[in-house]
Amino acid sequence: MAAADRPFIPVRIAVLTVSDSRGLSEDRSGRTLVERIEKAGHVLAARQILPDERDLIRDQLSAWVADKGIDVVISTGGTGLTGRDVTVEAHRDVYEKEIDAFSTVFTIISMQKIGTSAVQSRATGGVAGGTYLFALPGSPGACRDAWDEILVKQLDYRHMPCNFVEIMPRLDEHLQRKT
Repeated sequence: MAAADRPFIPVRIAVLTVSDSRGLSEDRSGRTLVERIEKAGHVLAARQILPDERDLIRDQLSAWVADKGIDVVISTGGTGLTGRDVTVEAHRDVYEKEIDAFSTVFTIISMQKIGTSAVQSRATGGVAGGTYLFALPGSPGACRDAWDEILVKQLDYRHMPCNFVEIMPRLDEHLQRKT
């Protein structure tokens, strides 16, 4: 089937902002993601702001993975190198499989924008319980880059030669009962 013949399939996306200092009104990165998600035709399934606390982040990610009404979780913030940056660790606590190439592609895109400063990002992606999870840096620019250059395409069933949406039904096949 050609890309033009494929229907658009909206996915349900939760957005988590990790910040010790931002509330909803100051959350420019979360707002950037929400605007792009909705513009692309996807559904904003949930939105939350949590402090940089590994247990809280892990528990929220796990709750969203368990929620059958959420297909994708995108977090922003807490991916840096400082002591309070624990989002990546919380994501990895939840992942069943890491999407290693997500970090690589994000770094390549970031290098084109911010040069070698891209080495300070620990953006990551993974899968758990049939749900995709992505951890992005806390800047609106990084969220734009990740969405516009990677996620908008990979979360579109029409994107060829392959995309994340077409393999969604098989993400949790290892959990299915064998007959």
